[in-house]
Amino acid sequence: MLDNQSISLIVGLGNPGPEYERTRHNIGFMAIDRLASDWSISLGKEKRFYGIFGEGRLSSRLASSGKIRLLKPTTYMNVSGQSVRACADWFKCNPENILVIYDDMDLPLGKLRLRPSGSAGGHNGMKSIISHLGNQNFPRLRLGIGRGENRSNQSTAAIATKANQNVANYVLGGFTASENKIVNEVLEITTSAVTSILADGLAKAMSLYNSLSVDTPTS
Repeated sequence: MLDNQSISLIVGLGNPGPEYERTRHNIGFMAIDRLASDWSISLGKEKRFYGIFGEGRLSSRLASSGKIRLLKPTTYMNVSGQSVRACADWFKCNPENILVIYDDMDLPLGKLRLRPSGSAGGHNGMKSIISHLGNQNFPRLRLGIGRGENRSNQSTAAIATKANQNVANYVLGGFTASENKIVNEVLEITTSAVTSILADGLAKAMSLYNSLSVDTPTS
């Protein structure tokens, strides 16, 4: 679906404010910060886009226009689409040129999943983006955060009930010390995966990274 060098805007989802830093729901923000650091792109507030924004130059092999743009919406998660739409309109980005990085409870911590398109899957930030773009045909990179429990001795119904009760507290909670080691490895892999998308296209990156899994802590 995606040709090489087609991504021009990379969006990471999260919530603004120091109280949300390093929380599970903000792993998309963390990914953007890591990309900005690795690519030497300065990030700053941009009122036009309702977010934290940065633009930098990459090699022509990675970015056909020579530029890549990074965005962290500061509208809060559930209104992320307002920021993404404003930025996309300003730079005339089509949905297929936008890569969105966000957390996913349905994937275990340490797992990544690339997809060319799809539904929101219950994620409120993605619901907002799909609504504002009027389109769900944009690539996304889901970073697993798990559900914070051992499922092996629980029934499906019990798992679902407990997850529904605790989902807000869980996603807005911070990673544990042991989980942070896994998160740092995931963010390193994220940079590699995004670079692979830019260099060789989404299909190749999917074949390389969707099967990877960082070992999760046992306690």
